[in-house]
Amino acid sequence: MKGEYSGHLSQNDPMFDYLRHEIFPQLGSDCSEGIRVFQTNGSNAVYIYEDRKTAQCVVGKFFYSERNTDWELAQRRLDREYKNIKAFSSYLGENHYVAKVLGRNDSLNCLLVVEYCTGTPLDRIILESINTGNSGLLREKLTALADFLATVHNRSAGSEKVDFNETCRYYEGIVDNLKHQLSEGDTAWFLELGKRWRNDPVMWEDNRVLVHGDATPSNFFFGDGMYVISFDMERVRIADRCFDVGRIAGELHHFFMRTVGNRFAAEEFVGHFLWEYACRFPDREAAFNAITRRIPFYMGTTLLRIARNSYLEHDYRRALIEAGENCLRKA
Repeated sequence: MKGEYSGHLSQNDPMFDYLRHEIFPQLGSDCSEGIRVFQTNGSNAVYIYEDRKTAQCVVGKFFYSERNTDWELAQRRLDREYKNIKAFSSYLGENHYVAKVLGRNDSLNCLLVVEYCTGTPLDRIILESINTGNSGLLREKLTALADFLATVHNRSAGSEKVDFNETCRYYEGIVDNLKHQLSEGDTAWFLELGKRWRNDPVMWEDNRVLVHGDATPSNFFFGDGMYVISFDMERVRIADRCFDVGRIAGELHHFFMRTVGNRFAAEEFVGHFLWEYACRFPDREAAFNAITRRIPFYMGTTLLRIARNSYLEHDYRRALIEAGENCLRKA
């Protein structure tokens, strides 16, 4: 799915010349019959551009738009994602891929152009597995995703230990965003839970790695076998590997809660994912034990993060907050 068809790009638009002369020639297209435009869903101004003649596509992401009108911030975000894609790609294995940069143009509303990649997104795979009972499909793709993340994490690992303070600040920001849904007492309680995790030496013991930073199911596509494609590198950062691994675990719980009304139905898949991730270490059991001790914080944080979304029903958002609290109480 390319998104909603928006029409043809005007040949008088500076974007047309840029795509025709600098971007599409890299794909062997000349745009002689025009360029179609499709608008995608999401919080950013992201469009798919298709050469009418060859049906070749590229993705254009504008960091300066009606939603984001701070020019300097837009330039910083563009520069960050541009650099992140190159950094993240350098650690990938042979079965994995990140949509590569085809071009950037600051003068065109801070535009980044990347490859258009196809595959089956993880969110569709999760829902198909739930609705058809095909647990084998989801297990297979979670194995591939575990390999993708472990490869990047292990290859990028340095000698410095995790600075958990940065993640705690991120957590506190999420709690602050939920204030309109929480009483003062609940807000104080969640901040107290965060302090308990902050004071746990376990959360500081691992070495820092490069993480995706936005490991949500929509940001991973799958091909045959172990082939994984990833997108949206704006939030790549140095952090605890569990920032990614716990995000996936929390998302699995959310999908099962949302679809079947039972977050515990995701446990077998979370366990499988974590076990497969741990097998990429010399001592699988030791790695599994170390990771699972930290996972509840990151999983709880993810559930609270999802609960911020206003498009979700009030009762379900409350259920997410309760589920997040249950995870965080394990400190």
